[in-house]
Amino acid sequence: MKRCVPCFLLGVVLSGLVGAGCMTAWNKAETLHLPKGAPTARPVGEGWIDLFDKDHEAQWKNVNDDMKIFELKDGTFHVFPIGPMRHVAYMGEEFGDFELHVEFKLAKGTNSGVFFRSSDKDPVYQGFEVQVLDDAGTLPNKNGTGSIYDVATPMFNMALPAGEWNSYDITCKGPNVTVVVNGWKVLDVDLSKLTMPVGKFATPLATLPQKGHVLLQDHGGEAWYRNLVVRKN
Repeated sequence: MKRCVPCFLLGVVLSGLVGAGCMTAWNKAETLHLPKGAPTARPVGEGWIDLFDKDHEAQWKNVNDDMKIFELKDGTFHVFPIGPMRHVAYMGEEFGDFELHVEFKLAKGTNSGVFFRSSDKDPVYQGFEVQVLDDAGTLPNKNGTGSIYDVATPMFNMALPAGEWNSYDITCKGPNVTVVVNGWKVLDVDLSKLTMPVGKFATPLATLPQKGHVLLQDHGGEAWYRNLVVRKN
């Protein structure tokens, strides 16, 4: 059967327009139906250690140099917007198996991070970071909110917009790490399976120590942390 070329081309164009319209509608629907969480409350009960209280605040130290890059006052840890990247470690104790709760609020464009089981000498490559980032409304990725940085992508990006408080609840038990962001469990990782280099790591994560420091990152943006409490398991 002979087909009219102009009619065929018109059909292709119309199909493309309809397809593009459907795709736009689908994207909008996806945006409308993304889950939204809310910060979880600070845990209470026996065994919880407040790393921001008067008994522990003096144990926080900038481990990169002598520059004053943070202030811990009245239970709020304020990260100053100073570059380049630096890290503040809790030097009073190392933690292995634990539950950790922390809340954070970011200025626009801020990149920070919560490190655990990390070396104070080389936290970036000898430890683990749960990324803290102003990326609300974007797709989850291995460098986004709730990720184990450059290693594991969260199921959802549960970040709330800059200026709003968020919460992390991180649990480590042996090689198993779970991350809950604003009430939603978005990661459940067995580090013992990572017997090969992944992402930025030249060393297999399965071989890294299962005990180390808790650190917070100054990556040149302004951030506030509060209610950083840990319970050893």
